[in-house]
Amino acid sequence: MIIPGQELQVVVFGLGAERFALPVTEVREILDHRPAFRMPDAPAWLLGLTDVRGTSVPMIDLRVRLGLNAEETTLATRVLVVEAPVADAAPLVVGLVVDRVLDVSSFGADAVEPSPDLGGRWRSGYVEAILRREDGFVALLDLPRVFGDEDAHVLGAGTTSGALAA
Repeated sequence: MIIPGQELQVVVFGLGAERFALPVTEVREILDHRPAFRMPDAPAWLLGLTDVRGTSVPMIDLRVRLGLNAEETTLATRVLVVEAPVADAAPLVVGLVVDRVLDVSSFGADAVEPSPDLGGRWRSGYVEAILRREDGFVALLDLPRVFGDEDAHVLGAGTTSGALAA
């Protein structure tokens, strides 16, 4: 969540040629890519489950979730383990598969702009703000919009195990 007048610290990552970010407060850890246990009849963006320190965590192909084409994993592919706030439930812990992690950056209030509704290659409704920096722009994702109520149910929000809901 953006607090006017405060510096914003984010994890910047890439999906193809695009750059996105999440607040550091939502990112638990960054892991090397690992295979997922595929779940039958799961949506295409849900890769399956992976073990993170003894807990089953749903792995999401963020490219597919944002409307981009799926790509093969590389040595740079990473998993961002994040806590996505969900209305009336405990935060949803998921692993977001991204092409690469670029850096952790701070942005002052003057570098944060409202997200224009332009459409384009990815779903701009998932973007909370645009972050401006010397080498271009970064789209700040809004996780509650990326994982709406229906998706949160599919991912098992509110369950104690964090596993997929039946």
